[in-house]
Amino acid sequence: MQNPYDVVIIGAGPIGMACAIEAKRKNLNYLVIEKGALVNSLYHYPLYMTFFSTSERLEIGEVPFTSISFKPGRQDALEYYRRVQQHFGLNIHLYEEVFSIESINELKSIKTSKSEYYSKNIIIATGFYDLPILLNIPGEDLPKVSHYYKEAHPYAGQKVVVVGANNSSVDAALECWRKGAEVTMVIRKGEIHERVKYWVKPDIENRIAEGSIKAYFYSNLKEIKENSVRISTLEGELEIENDFVLALTGYRPNFEFLQSCGIELSDDGLFIPNYNSETMESNVKGIYLAGVVCGGKETHKWFIENSRVHAGMILSSILDKENRE
Repeated sequence: MQNPYDVVIIGAGPIGMACAIEAKRKNLNYLVIEKGALVNSLYHYPLYMTFFSTSERLEIGEVPFTSISFKPGRQDALEYYRRVQQHFGLNIHLYEEVFSIESINELKSIKTSKSEYYSKNIIIATGFYDLPILLNIPGEDLPKVSHYYKEAHPYAGQKVVVVGANNSSVDAALECWRKGAEVTMVIRKGEIHERVKYWVKPDIENRIAEGSIKAYFYSNLKEIKENSVRISTLEGELEIENDFVLALTGYRPNFEFLQSCGIELSDDGLFIPNYNSETMESNVKGIYLAGVVCGGKETHKWFIENSRVHAGMILSSILDKENRE
């Protein structure tokens, strides 16, 4: 068995990086393992996405985040977190996926796509963006269907159905319409979600009111076909011509992975993991949770700006345990 790490951090998003910075400052032997690129979720955001938070609320490691715009965009964030990584020289293994975590006496065995590591402590900071919430309807696996939106250009001149009424759905609907798509929104409830960015919400509501974007409220997508979709509405079921479907129905943490580690989830349908809110340690000794993954299905509860503090809480707990031992 190789010399164990003091802490292995799973996920190189902003919160995982914040944990690594704290570990380095406390002279702990640490490793960050990331299955994709640095800040992989942010990399997969829409090209022209604008954050709700201002730049200073996205800062980690006390490194200033300056941007020309009051609200930074995806490119600003990628540049910033790359600079933070370079500044601290963080020990991060990219494009390496963690398959399992197993307790062996007082250590944890972490098996990955490339190696096996041992650590006294683990921090899971895997976010929630990798697993879309599926519609589970016929035709969802067709090539014309996507659960992620990157940019509007491919949809110019096409008939596009956008499912959902949250920030990602609204951004996609507006951008596709402005690039010449014929956009139809299918919305389960009776209005655009209240958490949609305040400077965007009036725009989408006005476009719907004037008829530029068609919206079916209190409606659900029932089936996706090669050249059409079936929609269940208050007026009954209808079928419309369609070229592409953007099923932007949200995302969820990898609950199966958490459970495989022995972490208990709430049985109220929200699947909130069991952890100590003062130390962020889960019910499994030595396994900590940080960031959005703490919220279960309540993915709106934790953001970069309000979960940055998890890094300090976790590393303080780890050092306190070592001092007691």
